Amino acid sequence: MAMTYSPLTIALTKGRIEKETEHLLTRAGFDLEFMADKGRNLIFESPDQQLRILLVKAPDVTTYVRHGVADLGVVGKDVLMEHPTGYLEMLDLNFGLCKFSVASTEAYNPNDHKRKRIATKYPTVARDHFNRKGEDVEIISIQGSVEIAPVIGLADAIVDIVETGHTLVANGLSIYEDICRISARLIVNKAALKNKPQVLSFIRQMEGIVGTEEVPFK
Repeated sequence: MAMTYSPLTIALTKGRIEKETEHLLTRAGFDLEFMADKGRNLIFESPDQQLRILLVKAPDVTTYVRHGVADLGVVGKDVLMEHPTGYLEMLDLNFGLCKFSVASTEAYNPNDHKRKRIATKYPTVARDHFNRKGEDVEIISIQGSVEIAPVIGLADAIVDIVETGHTLVANGLSIYEDICRISARLIVNKAALKNKPQVLSFIRQMEGIVGTEEVPFK
C-alpha cells in the first residue's frame, strides 16, 4: 500500500512577505496556480492535496506553527524576536530586508544617564536591547504611529523598524543606533520536522534556492 501524507501546510504573512514567498516557491518548482484568484479566501489547497497555504497576520504565524496547525511558517524576524519560543527557526530567506533602530529628535542625548522613556511597537526587542547595554528605561507600548512619540514629548526616543528612513525624516527624526538586521525567516513546528519527511525535504529545497549566506541590509 502506498504511503500517504497529510498536506504540507505553510502559514504565510499576508502582504509583501506573502508575495515574495510565492515568488520563491515558484522558483523552487511549486505550481501555485491554485492561488491565482485569491478573492477573500485565506486557505488554499493544491489540486493534488499535497500543499496547503494559510494567509494570516504576522504575529499569528508563530501561533499556528507553535500549535501544529501549520508545519512551516514564513514571517519577519521582528515577529520572532517578540515571540521567540515554540518553534524552530530554520532559514533566512533574505528578503523583506530592514532593521531595528533607535531614533529620536535632535534634542535626544543617547549618553544622558537619566532614565529614558522609549516608545515602541516591540517592547521585548526594546527592553532586551537596553538591558544588554545596562540601561534602565521605561518602555511605552504603542500600536499606531510611533514616530510622533518623541515629537510630542511622550517618549525620549523610539525603537522601530526602518526600511528607507523616509518616514523618520518626514517626522523630524534621525537614527541614533542600529540594533539588528531583519529579514523574512522560515520557521518549522518541532514535531512536524521530526515526523513528516516532506517538511525536511521542503526546507532543503528552499535552502537550495536562497542559499545560506546572509544578504546584508544597507
